[in-house]
Amino acid sequence: MANLGFWAGRRVLITGHTGFKGSWLALWLARHGAAVTGIALDPPTKPSLFELARVHEGLESDLRVDIREAGALRSAVEATEADVVFHLAAQPLVAEGYDRPADTFATNVMGTVHLLDAATQVPATRAIVVVTTDKVYENREWPHPYREPDQLGGRDPYASSKACAELVTSSLRACRPGAARIATARAGNVIGGGDFARDRLVPDCVRAFAAGTPVSLRYPGAIRPFQHVLDPLSGYLALAERLFAGDDGAAEAWNFGPEPGGEAPVAALARRFAAVWGEDASVELADTPPERHEAGILRLDSTKARTALGWRPVWDFEETLRHTAEWYRDWHQGADMAERTAEQIARYETDDAALHNFTH
Repeated sequence: MANLGFWAGRRVLITGHTGFKGSWLALWLARHGAAVTGIALDPPTKPSLFELARVHEGLESDLRVDIREAGALRSAVEATEADVVFHLAAQPLVAEGYDRPADTFATNVMGTVHLLDAATQVPATRAIVVVTTDKVYENREWPHPYREPDQLGGRDPYASSKACAELVTSSLRACRPGAARIATARAGNVIGGGDFARDRLVPDCVRAFAAGTPVSLRYPGAIRPFQHVLDPLSGYLALAERLFAGDDGAAEAWNFGPEPGGEAPVAALARRFAAVWGEDASVELADTPPERHEAGILRLDSTKARTALGWRPVWDFEETLRHTAEWYRDWHQGADMAERTAEQIARYETDDAALHNFTH
């Protein structure tokens, strides 16, 4: 359970705050009075949630630092004197991992090394949450969900680099026991308003539907643990609070996925999203099979987060799609997306299903 009042006046560092998840997290923390510093490159897309929602207006400091540059990153991290660090900066795309494997490993592995090496030497920092992915597991295409003790792996460069980041985190946690408590967070396939990345399902749908063309699906039968972006973020908040409170048992890996059975095939999500979007949105299958491998079945077991943190997802599959489509329709119609995004966060916090997740 997350105590939203905990964040008032708290010094928080977010790496990757110009990205999709980082922007939502920065907005949420600023909403509750945190002094947020962001370290990132420029927004990775145009448009971006960072610009549309005017995320910079709520920041204490907005820094442009490449996490591959150890010296520059160390100086920036030391200057923040953050109480809590959320490490989200990454190369987050499977397709780009294939195209630029060296850059992907440099960012996701050595960037994590540089961040943890710096942050664990800041006396004020008591909690670090390193965000990885559901793809860190050695995927055996089995039907049951992966649990935190299951073997790490990764066939494609993105997945492999994130599994390496898990090992880096485990190592630095072990060799610096007197420093900040560190945990890793493995979320499902997050969706929500403001994601404009290429080769991601919902942004691809939005671009196609807005243009009045069908979206073409490359992996229609792939099963993924889709969830609204605010669901895992609420888990990150609860986890950070537990680390800050001194719970050594929390300094390990955590899954944050949808409710059991909440996974869906890619085609099912796309068709349902098209129905919610309306305006003659449609879906078609790609003419040729994909050349690159992606896992066919991926499910997460989040029992540990439910039992030990008191965390549960708030928005189910249908609610997630409805809120996501609503955000993009509002954007497409020229609405003020800073206001709309704040309204969605407020709606999430006050949803009846959220009462078990938050105190104020």
